[in-house]
Amino acid sequence: MPEMTFTVRWPDGTEADLYSPSLIMHDHLTVGAEYPVEEFVRKTSTALDEASERVKARYGFECTSAQAQKSQISLTSEQYRADEPVTVLDMQPPLPKDVQ
Repeated sequence: MPEMTFTVRWPDGTEADLYSPSLIMHDHLTVGAEYPVEEFVRKTSTALDEASERVKARYGFECTSAQAQKSQISLTSEQYRADEPVTVLDMQPPLPKDVQ
């Protein structure tokens, strides 16, 4: 199960490298897109829950790193208004060509 990082710019200009235990984030976010904070939190929470379930299905336990990342995103988001933009700057590794 390939891990990935996704880089975002929060509304105040702060950039952060975030973690997902699977490439599932590609199904929920797009590089270059802006999402209101509220939508970004919803999308990443859904993706990280799905990623954690994939880990559980494969290894028999949920991914605590995914849940920690979800909590960190939620905590960070509280600094901003719900309608302020979060920009997705990068997602690594990219999806394999045969999956796109």
